[in-house]
Amino acid sequence: MAANEAQDDSLYPIAVLIDELRNEDVQLRLNSIRKLSTIALALGTERTRSELIPFLTDTIYDEDEVLLALAEQLGTFTRLIGGQEFVNCLLPPLESLATVEETIVRDKAVESLRIVAAEHSTQDLEHHFVPLVKRLAGGDWFTSRTSACGLFAVAYSRVGTNTKADLRTAFKSLCCDDTPMVRRAAAGKLGEFAKAVEIEFVKSDLIPMFNSLANDEQDSVRLLAVEACVSIAGILPQPDKQQYMVEPLRNAAQDKSWRVRYMVADKIVELQKAVGPDTSKTELVPSYAALLKDCEAEVKTAAAHKVKEFCINLQPESREQIIMASILPCVKDLASDPNMHVKSALAGVIMGLAPILGKDNTIEHLLPLFLIMLKDECSDVRLNIISNLDSVNEGHFSVIGIQELSQSLLPAIMELAEDSKWRVRLAIIEYMPLLAGQLGVDFFDEKLSSLCMSWLVDHVYAIREAAAKNLQKLVEKFGIEWAQNKIIPRVLALARETNYLHRMTTLFAINVLIEVSGPEICLKLILPVVLSLANDGVANVRFNVAKTLRLLGHVLDAPTIQSQIKPCLDKLNSDPDADVKFFAQEALGVCG
Repeated sequence: MAANEAQDDSLYPIAVLIDELRNEDVQLRLNSIRKLSTIALALGTERTRSELIPFLTDTIYDEDEVLLALAEQLGTFTRLIGGQEFVNCLLPPLESLATVEETIVRDKAVESLRIVAAEHSTQDLEHHFVPLVKRLAGGDWFTSRTSACGLFAVAYSRVGTNTKADLRTAFKSLCCDDTPMVRRAAAGKLGEFAKAVEIEFVKSDLIPMFNSLANDEQDSVRLLAVEACVSIAGILPQPDKQQYMVEPLRNAAQDKSWRVRYMVADKIVELQKAVGPDTSKTELVPSYAALLKDCEAEVKTAAAHKVKEFCINLQPESREQIIMASILPCVKDLASDPNMHVKSALAGVIMGLAPILGKDNTIEHLLPLFLIMLKDECSDVRLNIISNLDSVNEGHFSVIGIQELSQSLLPAIMELAEDSKWRVRLAIIEYMPLLAGQLGVDFFDEKLSSLCMSWLVDHVYAIREAAAKNLQKLVEKFGIEWAQNKIIPRVLALARETNYLHRMTTLFAINVLIEVSGPEICLKLILPVVLSLANDGVANVRFNVAKTLRLLGHVLDAPTIQSQIKPCLDKLNSDPDADVKFFAQEALGVCG
């Protein structure tokens, strides 16, 4: 009887798991799968292999969410089944999961299979893993064949010559599959497979596959072939790049589908690096210029994002000539494009062309574009120009006409600062220290100082908070003497406002200014105002006073703390408001 009870107890984890996986509650089944590792530890490695794994293999019929969790768990099971010696026992359940209908489950199963493949010995890889890949690749349902595409690269480099040939043949069949979804999966993994295959077989076997996919009737396949092109071009010797890659690239850039052209535009810099400088100059530059003039706004937007990077990667000796002749005319057209997304993308990178083109070309060709875009009706365009001023270093900034640029900068800044969207206002605040450094302290005091102060009383809390932090950065840039004369008095004046939110903003600003002001200014200017607010009629103001006094306690000397700060905190500690008392006690703990 005792022996039978012990036997029953030994079966308990599996029995519980079976009951839970049969429960109608999906969440309960999901929780069961998530604790598989605990169950495996309780069972031990031998019973996990002989009981748990077969059970899981036979129960792959559940909700997608449960199957996804199972696929993820199995990728971490090697140590729980006894190590690499037994890792092949994980293949059956993962193989089943790799054939289910739901894409995310299959993808996770493939991801776990790739992990498990690395833990196979060379012998087990050939005897167990490669047959699995072949079974999936030859499966009746497209789901298994799509999953197989992601497994070739992880197995190829570790198997024998004959097996390699079999894998190349199997992959070729997937590239020619009748189902577009399988060809799409093959195109997506072709680049990875090419990196594992020997160069002679890349040229003899994989490039024909690539050409087939690049000319596929489905644009969803052709666009993924563009990604494969990046990888294949990157591993080919230079003469072969010209021979094998130029025509497919040229065709893709002129493809009838805008989605394929979009992919070329999005990958243009990666393609540029992969094909090398000479091929890039002769072939990619004309194709890229055509993409910048594409009839579809999405393609032009993707191409515009890459203008700066593409130009930087051109050969230095011919860079300026190529930009002036081929790229800049397209850029000028994009600056006045009717589509706001195109202009916004260009505005984010166009400032970066100034250091590349030099002062004369910048003044003559880029400055007019800057000014046009600073007056654009779209706030995102104006904001992107302003936010990228740091692309133009101070040397170049000073020679592109600071006065002329500032005349357009100021109206753009003012409009953005008053934009109805608070996130736009927040963005311009974040760039204010950059603008201040570029435009200089005199210009800032005359034109932008009042604007910065107005943000401190904005009706949106996030704006007031950002405005206070902005002051700290400005003080760090212009110095404490400037702050003492221009900023701190105006901040402290808010303590006399009737709106309690403005009085609280004074404290928020003081909190960030304490760090950069130094003990003398804190004692002379800041402390008296903070102490006066301790008598405020609004509890929120009083407990913020306690917070500020705590910060002041870190910078002021002991006599001041004992004579001024501590008495004030003692008073706040007896305040009828619980929050005020709490923060006063916290501050006393620091200052006492």
